[in-house]
Amino acid sequence: MGWLTSSRVDEWRQGRRDHLEAVMTVRDDKIAAALRALRDWAERQGLEPSETAYLAATRDHRPLRFTAHGDEAVERAYRTHWISPDLTPAQRERLNKAPDLVAILPLTAWTCASCHGTGEFYVLEEDAPICLTCSDMDHLVFLPSGDAALSRRAKKESGLSAVVKQLNKRRKRYERRGVLVEEAALERAEEQCLADEDLRARRRERERERRDQQDVEFQKRMAAEVLRLFPGCPPERAEEIAHHAGVRGSGRVGRSAAGRDLEANAVTLAVAASVRHLDTDYDQQLMSGVPRRQARDNIRARMDAVLASWRSA
Repeated sequence: MGWLTSSRVDEWRQGRRDHLEAVMTVRDDKIAAALRALRDWAERQGLEPSETAYLAATRDHRPLRFTAHGDEAVERAYRTHWISPDLTPAQRERLNKAPDLVAILPLTAWTCASCHGTGEFYVLEEDAPICLTCSDMDHLVFLPSGDAALSRRAKKESGLSAVVKQLNKRRKRYERRGVLVEEAALERAEEQCLADEDLRARRRERERERRDQQDVEFQKRMAAEVLRLFPGCPPERAEEIAHHAGVRGSGRVGRSAAGRDLEANAVTLAVAASVRHLDTDYDQQLMSGVPRRQARDNIRARMDAVLASWRSA
């Protein structure tokens, strides 16, 4: 709706804003009207109200405030989530999970508000940047993003952890760069991942074989459809057309939705493409500088003749 930017929400969740209204660009009455409209719609949909705790991503996890005046009824309206009555207890519990601690990877030089030193990361305490040493987190090690399984396990194993974020100036939002975890936790996570590597490799191999088998079966069905539509096409040529058009990830007509469904038009396009490149001098004309549209016009009669002969045989 354009009322609030994600970067301002990040600052509020990090405890850097006293309340959310301070960074919203609309009047209080419009916000109140939007909350009423949301409530009315949710009740019509049969959703259930669930009051959710909003806690700052700081060490003390202090409650976040939405409004300047802090009226409890208004604050409660903000905190109310509307959820499906079909959610399990575990799913409902996850909705109220305390936020991760956040450490900032700064873009510019900064100074610790406690020791007046600096460092690679800082956390916010009482809206001020604090180095990892002063925040008693300097025993943590940085694990960059990139290996989701390792990051997930290291964070689970670590008694204390923090998500590392950095402001993306172009997108105007904070983005995840990794996690800070205990070194022993990282070592345990690495051992777990190594133990699972063989299992994951076998799964990847089975998946690759399954995809390859699917491709072979699809290409057989496509070759049969080519011969049904063009009975005069040599069988080996039909197999070649199906193999070329059906290569996974190629973006060719055989990988389109219509091609996978073996629709007649898609199969005909694949056959026509093969004839264009192999049974005419279309490629040579392009290489000699003939414009594509003109080259297609030049070879259309030859193409039509080949396709007609394959259809009528």
